[in-house]
Amino acid sequence: MFTAAVLMAAGPVAGATDAPASPSDPDPAFHATVTTVPEDYRDLMIGVSWKPGCPVPIDDLRIIEMNHWGFDGTVHEGGRLMVHREVVDEVVAAFGDMFAAGFPIRRMELIEEYDGSDDASMAADNTSAFNCRPITGSPGRFSIHSYGKAIDINTVENPYVNGDTVLPPAGAEYLDRDDVRPGMIVKNDAVVKAFKKRGFEWGGNWHSLKDYQHMEAKQV
Repeated sequence: MFTAAVLMAAGPVAGATDAPASPSDPDPAFHATVTTVPEDYRDLMIGVSWKPGCPVPIDDLRIIEMNHWGFDGTVHEGGRLMVHREVVDEVVAAFGDMFAAGFPIRRMELIEEYDGSDDASMAADNTSAFNCRPITGSPGRFSIHSYGKAIDINTVENPYVNGDTVLPPAGAEYLDRDDVRPGMIVKNDAVVKAFKKRGFEWGGNWHSLKDYQHMEAKQV
């Protein structure tokens, strides 16, 4: 069960924390709130995650604030994800399915917490979406993250693998995808199904490389 409130007025974002909810609720429900990007937060984005020439304006981006299960078995409040307005409903619904399945998420912070560094965000096992940056290994080509239509989930448990390159390096511990542990995304699991039925593809199904953390909208 989940509820999602769509609020178009901007609200405070900076300084928010991903904190455990009260353990008193025996049957916690998923909830999500969607807002436009507040004016003061735009100032934090410009020159960090968004620069002139990026393929989408900040006006087209939305911030989702949602709760999620943590690796500690409790529900955490205050997770934040920034995505394009065209996919926000689908993303909320997918995370609602993940919540219902009890899938744990390490942390969910906006990329500005990491100064726009994808490497730093991945090393922290952070789940994130919008970041105007090149495709990994392909300078000069915008990543789908630059459109706010791709999400990286539990980056350590679900590394990017291309030949001998493993990102983040700590993800090497999870290269055996048959040894399924909490937070891992594997073929036909609840996470893959939640995104697939909403028009997203999983990087774990790619052939030339594997991007186990990556979900992206098929139509950009």
